[in-house]
Amino acid sequence: MPEIPTSKVAQIILYGWEMDRAEGELRGFLETLNEEEHHELIAIMWIGRDSFQPEDFDEAVATARAEANTPTADYLLGTPHFADHLEAGMEALDLPIAEAVDALR
Repeated sequence: MPEIPTSKVAQIILYGWEMDRAEGELRGFLETLNEEEHHELIAIMWIGRDSFQPEDFDEAVATARAEANTPTADYLLGTPHFADHLEAGMEALDLPIAEAVDALR
């Protein structure tokens, strides 16, 4: 299971939904994450877009770690619907993302 706090993923999802005005905030927020949180974030997104299954989370993290050659912000911004994929990934992992997003609004 991911160790990145649900509240951090929720904040990234909100920034993703508001990209027309929140790109700078998203980039700044991502700079506060540690390396492992970056890998977990990418793994969650991959699960949300069905590149990996929830039970393969550890494998997804290992793949994200091995393939990390683009800054996370650039990778996310270059991925269409990344916020929706993060939300779907959290739901697939049975993590309460809707409540965390609502709490930040």
